[in-house]
Amino acid sequence: MMELLASRIYYLVSFLLLGVGTYMLIGNDNLVKKVIGMNIFQTGIFLFFIVAAFVDGGNPPLLTAPEPYVSPLPHVLILTAIVVGVSLTAVALGLIVRIYEEYGTLNEDTIRKVIADE
Repeated sequence: MMELLASRIYYLVSFLLLGVGTYMLIGNDNLVKKVIGMNIFQTGIFLFFIVAAFVDGGNPPLLTAPEPYVSPLPHVLILTAIVVGVSLTAVALGLIVRIYEEYGTLNEDTIRKVIADE
């Protein structure tokens, strides 16, 4: 049982990160904490894809390398997703700064009340 758990620990960590990120996105009213939760969720997804692409004893996909080969596609997709995630975080934080300048708070419920009163 412990052997199976030890071999799958990275899957457990990735699902733990997904759960923590989801909880932070749903359970917090602070916009900055929501962005942090989104980043934790993204990290869980990145870890899951990298772990799923792991091949024990795998070699790079070259003609001179012996089998089994490792597919480079998941790694390329994760690198692209990291760049998109950083860009998304920068835009979200920029919008949060603008929201704070406009409403004077980062609490989502307070912002909704102010908008409803207008």
